[in-house]
Amino acid sequence: MRCALVTGASSGIGLEICKSLILSGFKVYGIGRDFSKSEFENNNFNKIVCDMRDISRLCTIVEEINREEDIYVMVNNAGVAYFGPHEELNPSKIHDMVTVNFEAPLVLTQLLLRKLKNNSGYIINISSVEAKKSSTYGCVYGATKAGISDFANSLFDETRKYGVKVVTIHPDMTKTKLYRHANFREGDSEDTYINPEEVAKAVEFVLSQREGMVVTDITLKPQRHKLGKSL
Repeated sequence: MRCALVTGASSGIGLEICKSLILSGFKVYGIGRDFSKSEFENNNFNKIVCDMRDISRLCTIVEEINREEDIYVMVNNAGVAYFGPHEELNPSKIHDMVTVNFEAPLVLTQLLLRKLKNNSGYIINISSVEAKKSSTYGCVYGATKAGISDFANSLFDETRKYGVKVVTIHPDMTKTKLYRHANFREGDSEDTYINPEEVAKAVEFVLSQREGMVVTDITLKPQRHKLGKSL
Protein backbone atom coordinates (compact mmCIF):
# COMPACT_ATOMS: atom_id res chain seq x y z
CA MET A 1 0.00 0.00 0.00
CA ARG A 2 1.35 3.40 -0.96
CA CYS A 3 1.82 5.96 1.82
CA ALA A 4 1.21 9.68 2.00
CA LEU A 5 2.06 12.37 4.52
CA VAL A 6 -0.25 15.39 4.83
CA THR A 7 0.24 18.40 7.12
CA GLY A 8 -2.62 20.50 8.43
CA ALA A 9 -4.69 17.33 8.33
CA SER A 10 -7.18 17.94 11.15
CA SER A 11 -9.64 20.10 9.20
CA GLY A 12 -10.35 22.01 6.01
CA ILE A 13 -8.26 21.38 2.91
CA GLY A 14 -5.86 18.99 4.63
CA LEU A 15 -8.59 16.72 5.96
CA GLU A 16 -10.33 16.58 2.59
CA ILE A 17 -7.03 15.67 0.91
CA CYS A 18 -6.56 12.87 3.45
CA LYS A 19 -10.04 11.51 2.74
CA SER A 20 -9.40 11.62 -1.00
CA LEU A 21 -6.06 9.84 -0.72
CA ILE A 22 -7.54 7.11 1.48
CA LEU A 23 -10.35 6.55 -1.03
CA SER A 24 -7.63 6.19 -3.67
CA GLY A 25 -6.00 3.41 -1.67
CA PHE A 26 -3.35 5.29 0.31
CA LYS A 27 -2.28 4.83 3.89
CA VAL A 28 -2.15 8.41 5.20
CA TYR A 29 -0.18 9.96 8.02
CA GLY A 30 -1.95 13.21 8.87
CA ILE A 31 -0.20 15.79 11.02
CA GLY A 32 -2.37 18.33 12.82
CA ARG A 33 -2.44 20.39 15.97
CA ASP A 34 -5.86 19.28 17.21
CA PHE A 35 -8.00 16.38 15.97
CA SER A 36 -10.60 16.67 18.74
CA LYS A 37 -13.20 18.14 16.38
CA SER A 38 -12.49 15.76 13.53
CA GLU A 39 -14.98 12.89 13.36
CA PHE A 40 -13.36 11.17 10.39
CA GLU A 41 -12.02 7.74 11.30
CA ASN A 42 -10.41 5.15 9.05
CA ASN A 43 -7.98 2.30 9.58
CA ASN A 44 -5.67 3.88 7.02
CA PHE A 45 -5.75 7.32 8.63
CA ASN A 46 -3.00 7.78 11.20
CA LYS A 47 -3.62 10.98 13.15
CA ILE A 48 -0.45 12.58 14.50
CA VAL A 49 -0.81 15.49 16.91
CA CYS A 50 1.98 18.02 16.50
CA ASP A 51 2.26 21.81 16.48
CA MET A 52 3.98 22.72 13.23
CA ARG A 53 5.79 25.53 15.01
CA ASP A 54 7.76 22.94 16.99
CA ILE A 55 10.25 22.12 14.26
CA SER A 56 12.37 19.86 16.48
CA ARG A 57 9.45 17.60 17.46
CA LEU A 58 8.13 17.68 13.90
CA CYS A 59 11.48 16.41 12.63
CA THR A 60 11.54 13.62 15.20
CA ILE A 61 8.05 12.46 14.19
CA VAL A 62 8.72 12.56 10.45
CA GLU A 63 12.09 10.86 10.78
CA GLU A 64 10.36 8.00 12.63
CA ILE A 65 7.71 7.69 9.90
CA ASN A 66 10.44 7.82 7.27
CA ARG A 67 12.23 4.88 8.87
CA GLU A 68 9.08 2.76 8.81
CA GLU A 69 7.41 3.78 5.54
CA ASP A 70 8.19 4.63 1.94
CA ILE A 71 6.36 7.92 1.46
CA TYR A 72 5.13 8.32 -2.10
CA VAL A 73 3.12 11.55 -1.71
CA MET A 74 3.91 14.44 0.59
CA VAL A 75 1.41 17.29 0.85
CA ASN A 76 2.61 20.49 2.51
CA ASN A 77 -0.74 22.00 3.40
CA ALA A 78 -0.54 23.42 6.95
CA GLY A 79 -0.84 27.19 7.03
CA VAL A 80 -1.49 30.13 9.29
CA ALA A 81 -2.43 33.69 8.32
CA TYR A 82 -2.68 37.05 10.02
CA PHE A 83 -3.95 39.98 7.99
CA GLY A 84 -3.73 43.72 8.47
CA PRO A 85 -1.18 46.55 8.09
CA HIS A 86 2.35 45.20 8.58
CA GLU A 87 3.04 47.64 11.41
CA GLU A 88 0.14 46.13 13.37
CA LEU A 89 1.61 42.62 13.34
CA ASN A 90 4.02 41.50 16.05
CA PRO A 91 7.12 39.29 16.08
CA SER A 92 5.16 36.27 17.32
CA LYS A 93 2.66 36.39 14.44
CA ILE A 94 5.44 36.91 11.90
CA HIS A 95 7.37 33.98 13.36
CA ASP A 96 4.31 31.72 13.22
CA MET A 97 3.67 32.43 9.53
CA VAL A 98 7.30 32.05 8.48
CA THR A 99 7.71 28.82 10.46
CA VAL A 100 4.48 27.06 9.51
CA ASN A 101 4.05 28.30 5.94
CA PHE A 102 7.67 28.27 4.80
CA GLU A 103 10.27 26.75 7.12
CA ALA A 104 8.37 23.57 7.98
CA PRO A 105 7.70 22.56 4.34
CA LEU A 106 11.35 23.13 3.44
CA VAL A 107 12.53 21.03 6.38
CA LEU A 108 10.05 18.19 5.79
CA THR A 109 10.89 18.08 2.10
CA GLN A 110 14.58 17.74 2.90
CA LEU A 111 13.91 14.92 5.36
CA LEU A 112 11.82 12.91 2.89
CA LEU A 113 13.51 13.78 -0.38
CA ARG A 114 15.78 10.75 -0.62
CA LYS A 115 12.83 8.36 -0.29
CA LEU A 116 10.74 10.45 -2.68
CA LYS A 117 13.55 10.28 -5.25
CA ASN A 118 13.79 6.51 -4.83
CA ASN A 119 10.02 6.21 -5.25
CA SER A 120 9.66 8.81 -8.03
CA GLY A 121 7.10 10.37 -5.75
CA TYR A 122 5.10 13.58 -5.44
CA ILE A 123 5.66 16.74 -3.44
CA ILE A 124 2.45 18.78 -3.48
CA ASN A 125 2.49 22.25 -1.94
CA ILE A 126 -0.74 24.05 -1.14
CA SER A 127 0.23 27.66 -1.71
CA SER A 128 -2.15 30.57 -2.42
CA VAL A 129 -3.06 33.03 -5.16
CA GLU A 130 -1.45 35.57 -2.82
CA ALA A 131 1.89 34.15 -3.98
CA LYS A 132 1.25 35.52 -7.46
CA LYS A 133 0.25 39.10 -6.73
CA SER A 134 0.64 42.03 -4.40
CA SER A 135 -0.89 41.08 -1.06
CA THR A 136 -2.04 44.29 0.60
CA TYR A 137 -2.71 43.73 4.32
CA GLY A 138 -1.13 40.30 3.97
CA CYS A 139 2.50 41.14 3.23
CA VAL A 140 4.05 38.37 5.34
CA TYR A 141 1.48 35.74 4.43
CA GLY A 142 1.91 36.50 0.73
CA ALA A 143 5.69 36.45 1.07
CA THR A 144 5.69 33.02 2.71
CA LYS A 145 3.43 31.62 0.00
CA ALA A 146 5.54 33.21 -2.74
CA GLY A 147 8.56 31.63 -1.11
CA ILE A 148 7.11 28.12 -1.12
CA SER A 149 5.95 28.51 -4.73
CA ASP A 150 9.41 29.64 -5.83
CA PHE A 151 11.01 26.81 -3.85
CA ALA A 152 8.78 24.31 -5.64
CA ASN A 153 9.73 25.64 -9.07
CA SER A 154 13.43 25.31 -8.32
CA LEU A 155 13.09 21.93 -6.62
CA PHE A 156 11.29 20.46 -9.62
CA ASP A 157 14.17 21.48 -11.89
CA GLU A 158 16.61 19.98 -9.38
CA THR A 159 14.83 16.64 -8.97
CA ARG A 160 12.89 16.01 -12.18
CA LYS A 161 15.66 13.78 -13.56
CA TYR A 162 15.01 11.44 -10.61
CA GLY A 163 11.30 11.19 -11.41
CA VAL A 164 10.12 13.45 -8.57
CA LYS A 165 6.97 15.42 -9.34
CA VAL A 166 6.85 18.80 -7.57
CA VAL A 167 3.46 20.49 -7.80
CA THR A 168 2.05 23.74 -6.44
CA ILE A 169 -1.67 24.40 -6.06
CA HIS A 170 -2.71 28.04 -5.68
CA PRO A 171 -6.25 28.29 -4.26
CA ASP A 172 -8.02 31.62 -4.00
CA MET A 173 -10.44 32.38 -1.14
CA THR A 174 -11.40 29.00 0.30
CA LYS A 175 -14.10 28.26 2.86
CA THR A 176 -11.83 27.24 5.76
CA LYS A 177 -10.71 28.48 9.16
CA LEU A 178 -7.69 30.29 7.67
CA TYR A 179 -9.41 33.66 7.94
CA ARG A 180 -10.44 33.33 11.60
CA HIS A 181 -7.93 36.04 12.54
CA ALA A 182 -9.05 38.40 9.77
CA ASN A 183 -11.78 41.06 9.64
CA PHE A 184 -13.12 39.48 6.44
CA ARG A 185 -14.25 36.09 5.21
CA GLU A 186 -15.50 34.46 2.05
CA GLY A 187 -18.66 35.80 0.44
CA ASP A 188 -22.09 34.32 1.11
CA SER A 189 -22.75 32.83 -2.32
CA GLU A 190 -21.02 29.71 -3.64
CA ASP A 191 -19.52 31.55 -6.60
CA THR A 192 -17.33 33.65 -4.26
CA TYR A 193 -15.22 30.89 -2.73
CA ILE A 194 -13.53 27.53 -3.27
CA ASN A 195 -14.55 24.49 -1.23
CA PRO A 196 -11.86 22.36 0.46
CA GLU A 197 -13.16 19.33 -1.44
CA GLU A 198 -12.35 21.11 -4.70
CA VAL A 199 -8.72 21.54 -3.70
CA ALA A 200 -8.65 17.82 -2.88
CA LYS A 201 -9.99 17.10 -6.37
CA ALA A 202 -7.09 19.13 -7.78
CA VAL A 203 -4.74 16.79 -5.90
CA GLU A 204 -6.60 13.83 -7.42
CA PHE A 205 -6.09 15.36 -10.86
CA VAL A 206 -2.36 15.80 -10.24
CA LEU A 207 -1.99 12.16 -9.21
CA SER A 208 -4.02 10.89 -12.17
CA GLN A 209 -1.52 11.99 -14.81
CA ARG A 210 0.47 9.39 -16.69
CA GLU A 211 4.06 8.74 -15.66
CA GLY A 212 6.21 11.16 -17.65
CA MET A 213 3.80 14.12 -17.59
CA VAL A 214 3.57 16.53 -14.65
CA VAL A 215 1.07 19.28 -13.89
CA THR A 216 3.34 21.60 -11.91
CA ASP A 217 1.03 24.55 -11.26
CA ILE A 218 -2.73 24.78 -10.69
CA THR A 219 -4.63 27.95 -9.79
CA LEU A 220 -8.18 27.70 -8.45
CA LYS A 221 -10.45 30.76 -8.39
CA PRO A 222 -14.15 31.33 -7.71
CA GLN A 223 -16.12 32.94 -10.50
CA ARG A 224 -16.67 36.16 -8.51
CA HIS A 225 -14.37 38.15 -6.25
CA LYS A 226 -16.40 39.27 -3.26
CA LEU A 227 -15.55 39.26 0.44
CA GLY A 228 -17.85 39.14 3.44
CA LYS A 229 -17.41 40.69 6.86
CA SER A 230 -16.14 38.45 9.64
CA LEU A 231 -18.80 37.17 11.98
